[in-house]
This record gives sequence, structure tokens and C-alpha cells, in this order.
Amino acid sequence: MKHATTQALYGYWNRLRGSKPAPERSEIEPGDIRTILGDTFILEALGDEGYRFRLAGTRMCAAYCRELKGRDFLRMWSDKDREAMETMLQTITNDAAAAVLGVESRTDRGQSVDLEILLLRMRYQGYARILGSCAMMEKPYWIGIHPVVSQSISSLRLIWPDEQPFFLRKVNAGREGHAVAPASHLAYRRVGHLTVYEGGKNQPEA
Repeated sequence: MKHATTQALYGYWNRLRGSKPAPERSEIEPGDIRTILGDTFILEALGDEGYRFRLAGTRMCAAYCRELKGRDFLRMWSDKDREAMETMLQTITNDAAAAVLGVESRTDRGQSVDLEILLLRMRYQGYARILGSCAMMEKPYWIGIHPVVSQSISSLRLIWPDEQPFFLRKVNAGREGHAVAPASHLAYRRVGHLTVYEGGKNQPEA
């Protein structure tokens, strides 16, 4: 995790969840993350209809020069990245992983800026939602004037906050003396056309 916004949101989320796979939506207080609120967003999983923005911060909306609430998150990606992203979001909601993405975004004028996106699981009335942040690695002069119209994934890392997927924690709960290799030993795997590097809770670099 390279950006201070990413680090701050992950740390806050991790403290709230404690020993749980994810915190409840009601536990998140906007005032606690007010300095990064403009870079944060919440996604609602809609099954075959994709992942819709429930909320999106002002700085994030400014980068795209439009209100993102109600829009489908998956439609922001090219076809080849969309498949990988959908798989990644399912891994986050089903297995309590976190994900950090490096993203190259571009305007129709050829201007570009690198983004770092964090995706985290959250619970709301028994259903999984995604808490995320989208931080610019630098702020060019044209942000808010010329919209980002395309973006592609340049790097992607899965993080297991408890060093293994949640389903393995449940399977091995109560197995006294049973050793499970942490997910950080898995090194990497393929998701669509992307290589996904996997790391445990103590790996800060993305």
C-alpha cells in the first residue's frame, strides 16, 4: 500500500473488524475518516446486475467529472479487466480478502494519472458490501476539468488480513494442532489475464 489514504482506510477497517471477517456498516463513522472521505466509496453487490455505487466521495467524482452514485463499478473497466475485477470482488465478498490495485487512468485527450484503489469487505443487514478508496498518486491540473474516460489495471495484490481465506479459518476452527500454511506462501496466481500476488496481513507493499 503506497498511498497514505489506502493505508489509513485499511488500518481503520482492520481495527473495526477485530476478529471478525469484516465490520458492520453501522460501525463505520464518517467523522473518523473525514480527512479521506472524499476518496472513499461503497459498492452494493447486485448479482448479475454488477456492483453499483451506493456512495462515492467528492474527490473521486471530480476525477470522472460526474456523480458516480447509482453507476455500475464494473462498467468503468475494459472487457478483459472487467472479468478479472468481477472475480476479485467475489473473492473479497466470499473469502474476506482485501485487494489493492494499481490503475492507469486516462482522459480522451491522452492525459493520464496513476490511481491506487483499495477494496474491503463490509457487512450491511446480513449482506456483503464493498468499502473502498480511490487515491491519485499525484494531482494533475486537469482533474475536475477533463474526465477520466478509461482505465486499466497495472498491478493487483490480494491481502488476507488473517493470513488465510475466511473459509479455511472456519474449516480448521477446532482442529487442535492442525497447521495451515498462511496464504502469503501462495506467492501468486492467475485471475483472468492478470497475475495476482497474494500476501498476509503484515505485507504493506502493493
